[in-house]
Amino acid sequence: MLEDKIKGFIAYCKVVGFKDKSIETLALRLNEFNRFLKSKRFKNIQSVTYSHLSAFVADYKSPSVHVKKARIWSLHQFFHFLKLKGHIKDNIAMDLPYPKIEKTIPHFLTIEEYNRILLFCSAHSNHVLGLRNLIIIMMLGLLGLRTGTIISVNIQDVDVVSGLLWVKDKGHDLRRTIVLPKVICSALQKYFDMIRTSRGPLFLSKRGKRISPRTLQDIFRNIADSCDIHKHLYSHLFRHTAATHLNRVAGTSITQQVLGHSLRKNTHKYTHLNPDYYATYMKKHPFMKL
Repeated sequence: MLEDKIKGFIAYCKVVGFKDKSIETLALRLNEFNRFLKSKRFKNIQSVTYSHLSAFVADYKSPSVHVKKARIWSLHQFFHFLKLKGHIKDNIAMDLPYPKIEKTIPHFLTIEEYNRILLFCSAHSNHVLGLRNLIIIMMLGLLGLRTGTIISVNIQDVDVVSGLLWVKDKGHDLRRTIVLPKVICSALQKYFDMIRTSRGPLFLSKRGKRISPRTLQDIFRNIADSCDIHKHLYSHLFRHTAATHLNRVAGTSITQQVLGHSLRKNTHKYTHLNPDYYATYMKKHPFMKL
């Protein structure tokens, strides 16, 4: 029913500069919407009402709260496009409210767990892939890099002499500079001596191609099984581990800089109440002397 309009909308999104990940989300959710309309036997988009949109967002295939949020955002954008093109008179999707997402206490690795992982990776770093895995784990757990950032880093983005790394973050076109700890610079120098290449992807798969998210998942699965870590390992767990432990010793400002957040409030999502500071404060609290 909406195939042509969705294709036109996706083409429009590419022209106006939507990010690839956003376009991927839009296409996914709008194709869901198209299947929903077909199941209800709608003849045209003009016959769709606000109640139908609400039913799609809240009930179609029992979506999670995050899927509901993605559907609403996609409908907002799509109906705005339809109004611009004259296919509809009003953007009825704009009245759809975003669901409230309850904040949860974030998960992270303890110092003991992260050190156990580092020791395991260090013990298997006498070959290229083992050293690659060690550097990835250090970059994730010490610098808090995202999956996309780790995958996209090139050799020419690293300066081990100056101890600098240049990366592009999610949603930003400009690169930012990260200061590398000496331990990562030392590991990178050994890695460069092994691969003997001056350009191209920093991390390669067994087949000699740039690593993929699937490669990272395989690395995490192997580490969790070998180190007896009873947690599901994934990139964002390491990112929050970096934020949590860095916040304990350096505070929010430094943590914000390392994580690459433009707004302080974004950093607060990753750094929760520091139990060490809280315990120290409670010992000094005047009422504790009563």
